[in-house]
Amino acid sequence: MNETEQKYAWLEDPGIRDFLIAGERFYPPDAVSFTMAEQRVFYDRYCAHFRKTRPAGVTATDVAHGGVPCRHYRPDGAAGAPLLLYLHGGGFVVGGLDSHDDICAELCEGARIDVVAVDYRLAPEHPFPAAFEDCWAVLKAVASVNAEIIVGGDSAGGNLAAALALKARDEQAPRLKGQVLIYPGLGGDMSKGSYVVQAHAPGLSTADVQYYRDTYKGGDTKFAEPLRETDYRGLPPAFLVAAGLDPLHDDCFDYAARLRAAGVEAQVRDEPLLVHAFLRARNMSAPARRSFDAIIAACASLAHSGRLPPGRI
Repeated sequence: MNETEQKYAWLEDPGIRDFLIAGERFYPPDAVSFTMAEQRVFYDRYCAHFRKTRPAGVTATDVAHGGVPCRHYRPDGAAGAPLLLYLHGGGFVVGGLDSHDDICAELCEGARIDVVAVDYRLAPEHPFPAAFEDCWAVLKAVASVNAEIIVGGDSAGGNLAAALALKARDEQAPRLKGQVLIYPGLGGDMSKGSYVVQAHAPGLSTADVQYYRDTYKGGDTKFAEPLRETDYRGLPPAFLVAAGLDPLHDDCFDYAARLRAAGVEAQVRDEPLLVHAFLRARNMSAPARRSFDAIIAACASLAHSGRLPPGRI
């Protein structure tokens, strides 16, 4: 057993161990000390390694919505389907249309919905509110032609999706049918809970979260940190996925609790064996695959009926 294998030997799920070991090949230990251009090269190579080909029954077209580059996925034989606006993760600093291409295509096929992925501007060149403004422009544009919309995303994308739900509620348009937030960072208190217990979690540390927050420069606005909101009434139902081995874990439960207190339906799927970014391990890890299937089912239920799936899926 080499040093990297020993580092992850304690993890219970073998697929997650293999996923993390494979990922280490693409990142130096001090990746955040490199230039942003170099960090993006690391991330793009990492994503390309795990990326799968799109399902045959999905058509993808690069378009601009609201002046923002996007990729629109459509399932064959499902004209007029509801739509998921998907916002990619990457700490607001890396990622784009290719980094989450297979994830979006599989959500499209599995849930039988259109998916629009947004190539929002990245920090530090474009700090807050650039990414949020891009996503809002796209949401307004797609809502003008499709009223059946849910928002979703992973990590930083989950943050942006929750922020869009707040903005849409405040503006009273568009009316969203749901939000799907996958291990989102929602601006939780970094001095307690999972930020302390999972401070050195594999794949994402609390120090990393602080770095991304500092780079994004969102300040104290609810559109950068949705947990700063004080009124959660009128928001769309939320399906959240919390990775147990992730400093962001408790953000899901804090957000869901506030939604429920305001009379909004919220469901959290807790994944004790999984790490941040586990979506890329869905073809390596049985728990990650089950979670991804549950995400597909939640997207389908919210997009088609506006309701959360019954029970824990």
